[in-house]
Amino acid sequence: MSSESKLAIRNLGRTFYKNTPNQRIALDRVNLTLHAGDFATVIGGNGAGKSTLLNAIAGEVLADEGSIHVKDIDVTRLPTHERAAWISRVFQDPHVGTASTLSIEENLAVADQRGNVRKLLPGLNKAKKDIYRQRLASFGLGLESRMGAKVGLLSGGQRQSLSLLMAVLRVPELLLLDEHTAALDPRTAEIVMEATANIIQQERLTTLMVTHNMHQAIKYGNRLIMLREGQIILDVSGPDRDALTVPDLVERFHLTNDSQLLQA
Repeated sequence: MSSESKLAIRNLGRTFYKNTPNQRIALDRVNLTLHAGDFATVIGGNGAGKSTLLNAIAGEVLADEGSIHVKDIDVTRLPTHERAAWISRVFQDPHVGTASTLSIEENLAVADQRGNVRKLLPGLNKAKKDIYRQRLASFGLGLESRMGAKVGLLSGGQRQSLSLLMAVLRVPELLLLDEHTAALDPRTAEIVMEATANIIQQERLTTLMVTHNMHQAIKYGNRLIMLREGQIILDVSGPDRDALTVPDLVERFHLTNDSQLLQA
């Protein structure tokens, strides 16, 4: 694991409905560093701050205090579209991140322009198509034989696989996975998750994955982070992480009342 910092969060705070009876602290002076190649899974109950953390990193939510650096770039106040030069994200909803009216190969061609001045619809040559076909085949969902098909005709699992490939086609400094298998049936979720892990390993991607699934959180990655009430209460790696089990987490952090965290 490289010592190069890919993500550095310092004293990050975000409060919703400030100075009202509904005030809620979503992030409470969070500090987090991801080094190159880190694959950190993030768990926590509803309202723990998981989604707010990812939204703050991506620029969907601006922090009230603190800073966010991606590599050596201060992105704290940058809008989402500017952060997209360094950050890729895959959402829970398979419909987000793809264009339904474009074909699979056209979606990939657009994604291939990330970080460049984009043409409305970049041209596709045989070499590019062959690369896309090879990458699609790795998912085992038959997408490589349907590259001309409109994305709106794809199943949820196929569309989410395409979203993942689009996110990493141009290798980002940081990959954010926002419960990206939660909307899929168990078998498809497993296929997509295995493909995700393979891509992360092959490309040595620095990744932050939010999940409600504690089994996934333990099985994948090299770090496990737990949030509660906007604070990181656990950040474990190495042998300590490898020894963790779901019952252990439930017992230690009293999560038995959050059934979502006990999904298989």
